[in-house]
Amino acid sequence: MAEDSKARERDAAGNKPGFQPFDPAAVEPYIVKDPEALTVNFARTVEQLGKAASAWLAPRESGEKVDTVSEPMVDMVKTLSKVSEYWLTDPRRTLEAQTMLLGSYFNIWSRTLNRLGGQEVEAAPDPHARDKRFADEDWVNNPFFDFLRQAYFVTSDWAEKLVADAEGLDEHTRHKAGFYVKQIASAISPTNFITTNPQLYRETVASNGANLVRGMKMLAEDIAAGKGDLKMRQTDTSKFAIGENMALTPGKVLAQSDVCQVIQYDATTEKVLKRPLLICPPWINKFYILDLNPAKSFIKWAVDQGHTVFVISWVNPDERHAAKDWESYAREGIGFALDTISQATGEEEVNAIGYCVGGTLLAATLALHGQEGDKRIRSATFFTTQVDFTHAGDLKVFADEEQIDLIERGMKATGYLDGSKMATAFNMLRASELIWPYFVNNYLKGQDPMPFDLLYWNSDSTRMPASNHSFYLRNCYLNNTLTKGEMVLAGKKISLKDVKIPIYNLATKEDHIAPAKSVFVGSKFFGGKVTYVMAGSGHIAGVVNPPDKMKYQFWTGGPVKGEFEDWVKKTTETPGSWWPHWHEWIKAEDDRMVPARKTGGTMNSIEEAPGSYVRVRA
Repeated sequence: MAEDSKARERDAAGNKPGFQPFDPAAVEPYIVKDPEALTVNFARTVEQLGKAASAWLAPRESGEKVDTVSEPMVDMVKTLSKVSEYWLTDPRRTLEAQTMLLGSYFNIWSRTLNRLGGQEVEAAPDPHARDKRFADEDWVNNPFFDFLRQAYFVTSDWAEKLVADAEGLDEHTRHKAGFYVKQIASAISPTNFITTNPQLYRETVASNGANLVRGMKMLAEDIAAGKGDLKMRQTDTSKFAIGENMALTPGKVLAQSDVCQVIQYDATTEKVLKRPLLICPPWINKFYILDLNPAKSFIKWAVDQGHTVFVISWVNPDERHAAKDWESYAREGIGFALDTISQATGEEEVNAIGYCVGGTLLAATLALHGQEGDKRIRSATFFTTQVDFTHAGDLKVFADEEQIDLIERGMKATGYLDGSKMATAFNMLRASELIWPYFVNNYLKGQDPMPFDLLYWNSDSTRMPASNHSFYLRNCYLNNTLTKGEMVLAGKKISLKDVKIPIYNLATKEDHIAPAKSVFVGSKFFGGKVTYVMAGSGHIAGVVNPPDKMKYQFWTGGPVKGEFEDWVKKTTETPGSWWPHWHEWIKAEDDRMVPARKTGGTMNSIEEAPGSYVRVRA
């Protein structure tokens, strides 16, 4: 038995030594034991599904919600039709594509028949062996499910190859086609259906379908919570509350404008660095990603290193903020925060951090400051920030003229982009990890998701002001104006060459939102010295990486010159967090210390941190 079990295991290279003959007893867990109970639960499932349908229809029948789902579907069909046109217009290419696919199917089919006939079959190399969706051992041991698994990968790989090999496509169309193919492949995976997923099949049989009753009840609740749209739960939100077990670092809200509150955090050291630290987070998500809890908080860690930390907490906008554009966020956000810091501390020189789009805004604001002679920000750090969007990754799929026009028409009606739209776009970048596993777990297994602070933050979405978001999409993703010297802010054409202060530019190796190569290329456009650092992991985990966890690593190298791939080859890898490296960089720029400051100085505070703006839910 030990040898049989060992023969079924995959080796470290992802290959299986060989399939054993099929054991008929293995089908026992798939046989229905209580047909009557299963039938009753199927009826209850249909009842709950009816409630879900009613929750979806009600706002549409009342006119509260108008569906626009057909418009992105039209774009997908138009894009993929260009790929199909290449393969179908020439009979030889059509035959080539069909032969490629059918030949692979035949190989899988013949191997499966041999297994069912009791023969031991030598396993072929499996490049998808580590796909977490197919972790259940019956995806390999059971010939039926193994056939489905192999057929799925053959088909999805074939579809991706058709896109890659289609000639005559412009790069944007090819990029979109590849993205759409991946979305379709993620959606039709056999792991997403009861009868084609061995684990789901067994659980449905074992519980006589009770899992489906629970799942459809959750589906109805989630559609109702989304007011007619599916608001898929990724975590147990009842276990978290901002200011109670999240965003706990002590501090005070010192000032607020129409677009933000400015928070100062209480000092924990006897002396602090003379230059205060201002953090400009993205407004696409909330700032407390940097203050999830004391063990993960970059804000708390920075305070404990002797930084006087100020944070911009952006408003969760509504129709009143429709006209707030990038200049508004630069003046009433960053400029307002700098004024508050000066009033609270008496300091005119500041170190600044910008995260994601908050960093893009900070870079543009610094270029504007360069023209205007504003020298208050003396160093800038960027976390996973793009200023050049040539290599901006899959988010560019959503940013052509037609799709931006569609978004703008939607925002015109409300004055803002609904937070769920951006959340869905981000989740689609990693649909196989951030959408379909939760669909399966919630609605097919009928299980409540586990509490996870990061996913709570991810679900706490924010709206986007119409003018702000339109400016961002057109100037960054569509026209890439910032690095071309064509972005107009406050009536002036701005240039990153005017940003001559020292810059610490952090990228993350596996970033799907701000790819490391894109951040590297953007580094070349600043007018001063740039220290480029690449951390392990992705857009969030690579940034929120406390030193005491000793997770991941970071790479440092020479100046930002030449090709990104060549820079990577010459880097030095350091285990653990990049946070101490950054802190030493800050001190190297200015290590003057002063006695710890009283929070707010002579200013009267408005409320305790984390403030009221961050608590507003979309």
